[in-house]
Amino acid sequence: MNFDFSDDQKLLRDQARKFLQDKCDRSVVRSILEDNKQKYSKELWKDICEMGWTGTVIPEEYGGLGLGMLELCVIAEELGRSLAPIPFSSSIYLFAEFVKAYGSEDQKKKYLPRIASGDIVGTFALSETNGTPRPNNIKANVSDEKLNGEKTPVNDGEVADIIIVAANSDNNANHNSLSLYIVEKNDPGISTSSLETIDPSRPACSISFNSVNAEQLGQKGEGWSMIENIFNRAAVLLSFEQIGGAQVSLDEAKKYSLERFAFGKQIGSFQAMKHKMVDMYVKIELARSNAYYGAWALSTDSNELPIAAAGARVSASEAYDYASKENVQIHGGVGFTWEYDCHLFYRRSKLLSLNIGSIRHWKENLISNLEKRNIV
Repeated sequence: MNFDFSDDQKLLRDQARKFLQDKCDRSVVRSILEDNKQKYSKELWKDICEMGWTGTVIPEEYGGLGLGMLELCVIAEELGRSLAPIPFSSSIYLFAEFVKAYGSEDQKKKYLPRIASGDIVGTFALSETNGTPRPNNIKANVSDEKLNGEKTPVNDGEVADIIIVAANSDNNANHNSLSLYIVEKNDPGISTSSLETIDPSRPACSISFNSVNAEQLGQKGEGWSMIENIFNRAAVLLSFEQIGGAQVSLDEAKKYSLERFAFGKQIGSFQAMKHKMVDMYVKIELARSNAYYGAWALSTDSNELPIAAAGARVSASEAYDYASKENVQIHGGVGFTWEYDCHLFYRRSKLLSLNIGSIRHWKENLISNLEKRNIV
């Protein structure tokens, strides 16, 4: 079982890294943070679409490149390293994957080519309250193909053109009534309200739906199983983004520790600093191992994906959280300032740890799936 990337995939990684170094330096991220009117970098999004990344795993017959999930994992890690302020995960990891897996032929022809070209941005709306979404706390409902309800928070909801919404197909909130629906953002019954997030470069909002036209996606009443499947796939991709950010946090901590002197010595020569960076390294490499396992399960459609995805998600979230905080600590007082970049990675680590469910939620998923396999 080979968990390493191929030479072609490594070449793609090197090309993606160079491209993002040229097109997405920290000034691009800061420009979004400093301007409340900008929700994402439109110029970077245009460049990435022209590179074809938005169509990486979309089949060629729908305007994509027709590559595999491993190639998308490679790109995800590089996007995480650069802190790219674009709606890539919402549009590609979630919306496109839902349509690929469960859309009718007409829906695939209608939406996938426009997602692949970047002409439209998609997202997914599930949560309605604070805490982990459950089938029994979803209140949004669809009756006579009209959607009513509210979703909050919705990542990239203000910039999305098309939204997949989880809603009940009858008045009962349970596993058997939850379905998925596609709605057009330009429907007059949709209104949005911005939310403050710890990382404004990845915005979120509340969305209200008032008698909005809704097109069913997939089988009626199977919404929760569809969500669990796509979230497992997205968890692996997000874990690569988290590992990318965690690795840069370690690299920058090491760089600063070799440049900063105290008592006539590099602070990196002090044992306490060495221990911090070794702990960062161990957590990142453990997360990387779990992410590679997840990538293998994802690319082969293995029945081990639920366990692999949960393991990757938990370990990557914990590694990024730890690395971003220790990067601040190693920088000392300046690590808390706006001028240094430490806070950019800390912000992103917190935001990514809540996408598609918290660490606690994924730990529960991991335990549940291990119990099903009689492993614990």
